[in-house]
Amino acid sequence: MKYKRIKEEAYEANKQLPLLDLVLFTFGNASAIDRDLSVFAIKPSGVPYSELRAEDMVVVDFEDRIVEGTLRPSSDTKTHAVLYQTWTEVGGICHTHSTYATSWAQAQMPIPILGTTHADHLTIDVPCAPVMDDQSIQGDYEHQTGKQIIDYFNRCNLNPSEVEMVLIAGHAPFTWGASAAKAVYNSAVLEELARMAYLTLQINPEVAGLKEALRSKHYERKHGDKAYYGQE
Repeated sequence: MKYKRIKEEAYEANKQLPLLDLVLFTFGNASAIDRDLSVFAIKPSGVPYSELRAEDMVVVDFEDRIVEGTLRPSSDTKTHAVLYQTWTEVGGICHTHSTYATSWAQAQMPIPILGTTHADHLTIDVPCAPVMDDQSIQGDYEHQTGKQIIDYFNRCNLNPSEVEMVLIAGHAPFTWGASAAKAVYNSAVLEELARMAYLTLQINPEVAGLKEALRSKHYERKHGDKAYYGQE
């Protein structure tokens, strides 16, 4: 019962991934953290989403030790751990290989901000961290993936509370948020932004990026100090 909340939160988040067409077979995972206990619950590795139960979620600590559960945790567990340890405001993380976002990652390109749908969520291109070097790949790969994300955000002076998504070049996207549900929401948004950008560039390969005034207006009306989108 001690870990019931995060196991249920992680289960509900993972259950949404196939419903939102963000995963195929077992290609993805979501997790939820308990900051007070310094543990998080994550999808077990290789288990089909249709067979998942809340009790199957594996609870681990930041050192990749299983605290509760009989199944092996996701192979991406160490990446989640690095992000949770470094970014203390993060409450949930999601990793998918969704088609359009992963295609941009494989192309090793950021997703350009071309319209106000994108600006509703962030005012810059969706960042794309570079391909990992050989030494990191041959070392503690999943740990290094998390470190790669952190280092890239630090180099680019990006705030993870404002930019809650990233592409890993040659790999796939990661998203995060205040909860596991928000991380999944961001994965769904990211996939749609990736699809829209791809289609836009098919229609007009020479299209300019969205003008700054529209970027700021759409972001601020949703997230700024005087935001007026939605209900109080």
